[in-house]
Amino acid sequence: MSDASIEALADALDLQTVRVVGRIREHGSLTAAAASLGFSQPAVSQQLRRFEQRTGIALVERAGRGIRLTESGHILARHANAVATALEAAAGELAEIRGLRAGRVRLAAFPSASATLVPKLIAGLASRHPGVTVTYVEAEPPEAVAAVRADRADLAITFSYPGDRDDPHTESAKGLDVRSIGAEGMRLVLPEAHPAAASDLVDLSALADDAWIAGCPRCRGHLLELTTRAGFRPRIGFETDNFVAVESMVAQGLGVALLPELALAASPRHPGVVTRPTSGADVRSLHLVTARGGVRVPAVAAAVAVLEQLAPR
Repeated sequence: MSDASIEALADALDLQTVRVVGRIREHGSLTAAAASLGFSQPAVSQQLRRFEQRTGIALVERAGRGIRLTESGHILARHANAVATALEAAAGELAEIRGLRAGRVRLAAFPSASATLVPKLIAGLASRHPGVTVTYVEAEPPEAVAAVRADRADLAITFSYPGDRDDPHTESAKGLDVRSIGAEGMRLVLPEAHPAAASDLVDLSALADDAWIAGCPRCRGHLLELTTRAGFRPRIGFETDNFVAVESMVAQGLGVALLPELALAASPRHPGVVTRPTSGADVRSLHLVTARGGVRVPAVAAAVAVLEQLAPR
């Protein structure tokens, strides 16, 4: 293909076409892609027809009652996230020249960050850069990483545990930028009358005979790993990912639990409950995930700067 042909194709590409094709690959239909972008289906169809008329390249084709991406569509979809991020980075740098008077950050973060880091981030950005808007979706780390990869989020606040085999920052975050911003301690949550509550540090083996309140099977991996190292398998009496409910259950003497500091900071301490660090000084690491080069977008960089100041050390 000649340089002139390549230049013509590049001229025909625009951010919206790239996003449409990326969303078709993600959602599998034109209707769902349009809805995810906030457009009508006819408007999205017209966008694709306009590209085809200008280039002679079809990005979608009929498949029964629906549509599917052509080979060309798949090629463009493969580059969609990188292209969108690069264009937003360029737009962001132009906004920076104007003093960051405008910008947008689409944020995803895990539940206990919703009540701690996220409100402070939004308030901090509003104070320093009132022209920057923030949208927020709550998501556990695997879903938050997937949202960044699919260009549904610009920035994800995530966590991982040392040695976690299901760490979302290994395979699923390949090709993305991941930076660590600190660590939060893990705390045992005990009824105040519990014998171990008198200790400054608690060895997990001292709780081998207790009932435990734990999260869903996917969320309790770290607890199981720690208790296995301590020589026992916990007897899980109740299952909930609601950390307020966990404290209430502990206060009623229904069991003991292990929670990160941010979860404990998200609500006032429940009467009848005490927290103690583990003798192993166990922690949970906090991370920020963006698309490759995403921090070149000034609004995203501003959010990262605020979060780096807020994160526990």
